[in-house]
Amino acid sequence: FFLHSATPPTTLWCIRWAVCLSFILALIPRSRGSMLNCHKMCICASNIVSCSKMNLTMVPSELPNYTAVLDISFNEITGLRAQWTKHKLPNLHNLLLSHNGLLFISSEAFIFVKQLRYLDLSSNKLRQLDEFIFEPLLHLEVLLLYNNQISQIDRTAFSGLSGLQKLYLSQNQVSRFPLELVKDKSRQDKLSLLDLSSNRIKVLPIQDLQALPAWIKNGLYFHNNTLICDCELYSLMAHWYIRRLNSAVDFKDEHTCVHPGPDKRVLRLYGLNTHMNCSTFKETDQEAYLEQTLTLSCDTKQRKMSKTWMLPGNILVPPDSNQGDTNNDKFVKNGNLEIKSIRPEDSGVYTCFAVSEYLNETLYVVVKVHNFTLNGNGETLNTAYTTLVGCLASVVLVLIYLYLTPCRCFCCPDQGKKNQHEDSIHSSMLSATPTHEDMATKAELNRHVAFIDPKDLQGQNGKVNPNGDEEVDEEAMQGKGKRKKSVADSISSAFSDTPIVV
Repeated sequence: FFLHSATPPTTLWCIRWAVCLSFILALIPRSRGSMLNCHKMCICASNIVSCSKMNLTMVPSELPNYTAVLDISFNEITGLRAQWTKHKLPNLHNLLLSHNGLLFISSEAFIFVKQLRYLDLSSNKLRQLDEFIFEPLLHLEVLLLYNNQISQIDRTAFSGLSGLQKLYLSQNQVSRFPLELVKDKSRQDKLSLLDLSSNRIKVLPIQDLQALPAWIKNGLYFHNNTLICDCELYSLMAHWYIRRLNSAVDFKDEHTCVHPGPDKRVLRLYGLNTHMNCSTFKETDQEAYLEQTLTLSCDTKQRKMSKTWMLPGNILVPPDSNQGDTNNDKFVKNGNLEIKSIRPEDSGVYTCFAVSEYLNETLYVVVKVHNFTLNGNGETLNTAYTTLVGCLASVVLVLIYLYLTPCRCFCCPDQGKKNQHEDSIHSSMLSATPTHEDMATKAELNRHVAFIDPKDLQGQNGKVNPNGDEEVDEEAMQGKGKRKKSVADSISSAFSDTPIVV
């Protein structure tokens, strides 16, 4: 360009510096948050865009719509904002963001990339996962979050991930087992691998884990945690090891726990039967009762396997058997064997053969049938309980009859001396309390309980001689009309089987 001769020296100097600065800036590659440059900034190979190790602080803009794989790992991107891409990327299915130092992810970061199937967020500095953060990713199959600093996971963080198959959360600071990922009503239907190893989990929901199907337990990893040692934990893992589940076998030596004592020793989980006297685990038989319908599950380590059942005695169950056949009491339904109106002869070992393209598995189920119905056993228990209550009531009534007698005749003022003597004797037969008249005599005798034989009372007219000699009442021998009412009552009392005190 041309400068007028009258241009001041200062202005000329500024113009020269501006021109030089523009040339210098043109030579510097715009790699920090600039537009995509497949020649200087990234490597573009067909539908793959790789911008790894380019010291980027932002995701490159103006990505082509045909991008299927985007690799921006090993950069300096600290946050994934809502508009990191300004337009939809309908073909993007792999996004790699590992080793970037990510501190946060916007809740709207994935609204333009809903077709993602593989997302790598590993080896960053994420501390928490907010609610519904991955909800737009309906087709996501693999999510890598290992080697972060995650300590808080919202219970709805993984909601909406209906296609998720593998989730890696190892090497974080997670202290709560995310049961919502594997429990029935809330779990991801296709999730077959959940890695929670090398975290800070102390307690496992053992009862819930025992109820999980084997194909979930096979890919449930939680080794290298700070679990508290107990025998329930040992039984759980011993069962998994007997079943040869991958999560128990592959990392056998890394399954450890912390002893609850003051020394806080780290023990090997499979050695707790020695250190804590835990009983050796044994597979329990499946019990059933007469006329009960029993379902035997073929709990395989993989899903969608072809299953065949064999009955005791090596009798093969036809694969085309169905529950609609009234003559068939054993049939296969959804891979499980159902037995209708089970009988004692149905006891034995049942075998399930499972076959798939990559795995063959054989399972054995031992069935023990009790020789009574479940309701009948309850009725027997109720009858025994009723009998026991009746016996106790009878004992109480006998004791009341023996020791809580009504007012004796000697206390009635209108009776004669002879009647007082007779009634006192009769009363002594029915009561442990001696009369005033025989207090001195009976004090010398040992009190005892006896049953009086009715034959010995014939001729005694209901009277008993304390000295053991028989006395005959002459007035009673002369006729029944002279027998007093109290004597007849005593005779009827003596003829009972009730024990009396004399």
